[in-house]
Amino acid sequence: MTIDEISDNFELLDEWDDRYRYLIELGRTLPELPDDARIEANKVRGCASQVWMTTETRRQGSAGPVLVFGGDSDAHIVRGLIAILLALYSGKPAREILDTDAHALFEKLGLREHLTPQRSNGFRAMVDRIKSDAHAALATV
Repeated sequence: MTIDEISDNFELLDEWDDRYRYLIELGRTLPELPDDARIEANKVRGCASQVWMTTETRRQGSAGPVLVFGGDSDAHIVRGLIAILLALYSGKPAREILDTDAHALFEKLGLREHLTPQRSNGFRAMVDRIKSDAHAALATV
């Protein structure tokens, strides 16, 4: 599912209970990470729940490195947030990742005012991790 489809679906849902259910459904679409990916190096710091993210860097000629992300969590809502971030960032060139503002999307979807501060902090930590990996990929070019 694309980020535009996710955004459009959020706009169709008037009630926040429906949006929470949709967020949980998005999380259910994530493939589970294999056990060997649930290692300390893949843990995202700053999240109240357990969150793991993997990054695969692929070379794409003049476009520079492209990053493919995976993610998982032990919390249903966080899995939904991961699904949104993967739709936004995974498979994109590192430069585009650095230029894309996930926080603006977070605001547009109305998530900021409807998630706990801990979930919002976790969201920021996941975005920081993704951006850090994009910086690292560009540094090796």
